[in-house]
Amino acid sequence: MKLLASLFLLATASLTPQLHAQKAAPLVGTWNGTAISHHQEVPIHLKITGKEADLKAALVNGPEESPASTVTLTGDHLLITFNEYAKTLDLTRTDDRSRSTFKGSFGTTKVRYPVTLSYGKLETAAAVLAPALEGDWEVAVTSAKGETAWQLKIEKSIPGLQRAVIQRIDGDTGSLFATAADPGFFSHFTAAGPALYRIKPNPDGTLTLSNVLRADLTPPQQQNLIARHPAEARKQNLAPPTDTAQQTTVKDPNARFTFSFPDLNGKLVSNTDPQFDGKVVIVAIGGSWCPNCHDEAPFLVSLYKQFHAQGLEIVNLSFEEEEQMANPTGLHAFIKKYGIPYTVLLAGNTDQLNEKITQFNNLNCWPTAFFLGRDGKVKEVHAGYAGPANPVANKALTQEVTELIQHLIAEPAPTQNAAR
Repeated sequence: MKLLASLFLLATASLTPQLHAQKAAPLVGTWNGTAISHHQEVPIHLKITGKEADLKAALVNGPEESPASTVTLTGDHLLITFNEYAKTLDLTRTDDRSRSTFKGSFGTTKVRYPVTLSYGKLETAAAVLAPALEGDWEVAVTSAKGETAWQLKIEKSIPGLQRAVIQRIDGDTGSLFATAADPGFFSHFTAAGPALYRIKPNPDGTLTLSNVLRADLTPPQQQNLIARHPAEARKQNLAPPTDTAQQTTVKDPNARFTFSFPDLNGKLVSNTDPQFDGKVVIVAIGGSWCPNCHDEAPFLVSLYKQFHAQGLEIVNLSFEEEEQMANPTGLHAFIKKYGIPYTVLLAGNTDQLNEKITQFNNLNCWPTAFFLGRDGKVKEVHAGYAGPANPVANKALTQEVTELIQHLIAEPAPTQNAAR
């Protein structure tokens, strides 16, 4: 299906292309248009600031922004990089007597989305939203990961805008915004890429949720999913969302967690190295391509800074996309962006997770965090990450993990021989 042009509303305003009868639009300002993903149009909004010698850019998602790493203008060619995702926005500008347009594509070296942008400005928009959508919901699913329900939260954002977030076992979708003109479609286009959902109220008080970009999802029941308020779901004996601490289990709780992978300098790092002996260790499974891993990284950095002196170590086992394996530029940029001070190892490509990490059942979420006691054994496993787009769940997770680390650090350190 094709979205109406009215979906291009941004933040508190609608973005209306500016027509210039005699001259081209300036470069600095707001550019808005569409990206094509799975044959669907997804709104995309780009903000360019600064001067030609020092340009900056950001993808805009409602009140949120994804700042670019670099912006390079060469004649009519504009190249914008998002290094931490190893993605680029590659555009060429054309001007005529009535319109200024950028055309090009966004993505990695393997997957790219066609993009068309026109110069625009912000205008105040009156909002008549769909209050029937707002509230907390549970979405019944049949997931290949074994989960039976997602959480869906819909709320008013800034004037003229509704915000939704879907919390799956992997983590949340990030903020999805709808507008007064098209309240049934919720989307974003961020540095991580596009998302587009349709949410429709039903006469019986439920909602129908459809992932518009994944009409090919299997099994078929993944499309046109039904969302109910939690109390109504319990009345119908529907299972609640899976506890993130129960998704992945340890095959042998008495065995130490083992790993041995190279760091980005090629040095082999193993769980038996002295730096981990007698320490509380968080082993974080992730990858620079993973949006929820980006959400998790600042929290891990804060934990490391708070508890490292008391005996906490963190190891990031990164599984990268195949095209990044020979030269993991995305992972280097990921480390730089978040100022990661802890150990990062290149564990393999994304298809090798269960081949390389074999001590667990149902290990299938990005990210997954393993919490090891001072004896090197797994005490808890947490699947996914509830990020800042889901503030209530994020606050609860932050408190839970912090208390867990405090508890594990308080335990006495065994001798090396006893730990083995």
